[in-house]
Formats: sequence, C-alpha cells, structure tokens
Amino acid sequence: MIQSKSRKVFGYFVLLFFLLLIILPFYWMVVTSFKPNTEISVYPPTLLPTQWTFQHYTEAFTHFHFQVYIINSVIVSIVSTFLVLFFSSMAGFAVASLPIRNKTAIMIVLLVISMFPPIAIISPLYMLLRSLGWLNSYQALIVPYVAFNLPFAIWIMRNYFLQVPKALFEAAKVDGATVFQTFYRIYLPITTPGLFTASVFTFVAAWTEFFMALVFNSSDAMRTIPVGIALFSGQYDVPYGTIFAGSVVSVIPIFILVIIFRKWIVSGLTAGAVKG
Repeated sequence: MIQSKSRKVFGYFVLLFFLLLIILPFYWMVVTSFKPNTEISVYPPTLLPTQWTFQHYTEAFTHFHFQVYIINSVIVSIVSTFLVLFFSSMAGFAVASLPIRNKTAIMIVLLVISMFPPIAIISPLYMLLRSLGWLNSYQALIVPYVAFNLPFAIWIMRNYFLQVPKALFEAAKVDGATVFQTFYRIYLPITTPGLFTASVFTFVAAWTEFFMALVFNSSDAMRTIPVGIALFSGQYDVPYGTIFAGSVVSVIPIFILVIIFRKWIVSGLTAGAVKG
C-alpha cells in the first residue's frame, strides 16, 4: 500500500516536472512580450514585468506590418487545409472501402512520401514554380503544402473509414445509392472526428512552415508569419520584445483550435488506431 502511494506521488512529480518544462517557454514568451526594452536585458531576469507595456505589439503592427503576414498565413493555411480535407477524404474512402488493387503498396508509398524531407526537393521545386510564374504568390505555398500534407491526411482518413461497418456500404448499395452518395451522405458524417484531426494537423503544419515560405515568397507583401517574425531583426538590433509579441499572436489561433477541437482530435486519433 505504501509502495503504491509512493509510486503515485512520484508519478505526479514527474508529470509536474515535464508540465513545467513545457509551459515555461510559453510563459517566458508571453511575459517578455509585455516587458519594456530596458527590462528585457536585465540580469537576473524578472519573473513578471515591473512595468507592463503594449509597445512591442504596437510596433509589430505599425512598424513591421504584422497584419499583412497574418492575412497571408490565414489564406494559405485555410485554403491548404480545405484542399487537403477534400482530397484526403475521398482518397481515404476509396482505399478503405472500394475494391482497389494493391492497397498495401499505395499506403506504403504514401507513408514514404509523408516522411520525405521537403528540403531535398526545394531546388527543383523552386525552379518549377519559377517557370510557372508562381513565385511570390499564394499558390506557391498552397500547392506544396497540399502535396506534403495530403499523404498523412489520407492515412488518418483511411484508418477512420475502416471503422465504419461494411454493412452500411452494402445497405446503401442495395437502396440504389451511388458510391459518391454513400460517401457524402453516410460515411462522411460518421467520420467527422477524423476530419477534425486531419484539419488541425494540416492547419498547424501550414501555419508554422518556414523554409518553403522563405524561399518561394521573398516579397515582403507575401510573407507568412514565421518568415515575418524571423526577419524582424535588423543588421545591428534584435527587437526581442517585438519578436516575442509576434510569436504570442501567432500561437493564439493554434491554441484556440486545440482547445475547441481537443475531443475530436483525440477521438480521431484513437479510433484510427484500432484497425489498420
């Protein structure tokens, strides 16, 4: 009895330790964004600002035009997420429910593609986009984001479609429903948690992607949030407060998404893991 209690207490301490490790960077980012410049470089650092200021947030939106980066990130992330959901839901349904040959080989190829490092093809992809005249445009990011996030989303949707009883497909077929009607009216509403899971992962990946956004969209008017924050620094000055302020703003949408859809995310992941 004593050993079980001690193990339980030890487990709580371990969880608390790792929780603090996770929360501390975010706490420091938020606190620093409200400190004046004279207090940011003070040693030892203060846990809370002695004088709270919104100067860094104002500077981010007035001097660095951070709202432009937000608009670009919103457009790219939402469009990419919608396209990934559109294609992955149909592809996942086809692989899971339709009589397609070499399904295992298809899923292995998708798995290999999802693990492929984008930096390995960044040069030929840049040349292709330049020949198409797509550099410094939304499609320069949307198309690659869809291509790189689609395989993982197909895996999620396929695993979730496998949980739907095949009797529903046969019943719909007997009732005269087409394959698309069966997919749209029966399968898709049942797999809503899987859709939420794929959408959140895709949105976060597009929202936080840096390297392709830096290479393909070099114009200041087409930069996304990660690239914009990275280029806040000048030649002789690093505005840490403004960088932290921009980082806080960029984290807020992801935080809201996870809080709102946390139940569906967990449900989608666990349901897809039951059957493969």
